[in-house]
Amino acid sequence: MAPGQRLVEEELAGLLGVTRASVRAALFDLAADGLAERIPNRGARVRAVTVAEAVAITECRMALEGLCAAKAAERVTGPQADRLRRLGGELQRAVADGEPLKYSALNHDLHRLVREISGQQVAAGLLERLNGQLVRHQFQLSLRPGRSQASLPEHLAIITAIAGRRPAEAEEATRRHLRSVITALLDQHKLDQHKLDQHKLDQHKLDQHEEEAR
Repeated sequence: MAPGQRLVEEELAGLLGVTRASVRAALFDLAADGLAERIPNRGARVRAVTVAEAVAITECRMALEGLCAAKAAERVTGPQADRLRRLGGELQRAVADGEPLKYSALNHDLHRLVREISGQQVAAGLLERLNGQLVRHQFQLSLRPGRSQASLPEHLAIITAIAGRRPAEAEEATRRHLRSVITALLDQHKLDQHKLDQHKLDQHKLDQHEEEAR
């Protein structure tokens, strides 16, 4: 659902085959998780996460995911290290085959696996909530030309450090990767803003032309 889209209890109840009371309770939970917002006397809508907020969330992820990577490097078993390396190979194939959506899904699998190996349940729970708010931005970044190629070596560095049982290196590789995510978010925002400004300029010129023609 798009940011700002209204969440109508009756419509959602019919769509999901549940009671309005169940939908209402779910919307309260979604609001608590920052995924929806309730509007007085108007129900609820999908909450829009600004780029500035996305950057702030990613900064928090940097600390938490860095911790998880370090813990994972301390705890990783042989079979888990093999699983990480296989994921690395799948990421490489997705880039080689030009499949950004598959790469994005594998990216999520990798971060989830690192959290699982770390055993840091508190950090993992916080990250689940933070990541839920970033879905739209993450989807946009995954489709950005060249993004997969840029992030691949960053992910492989994380895998190599964790599989090699090097906690400090794993944490730094994770932080480096998320710093690049912040840069990509800001670059995408600048590009979107430029397109919006250009559209407004083009529309203004069109309006002027129509006015002169009259």
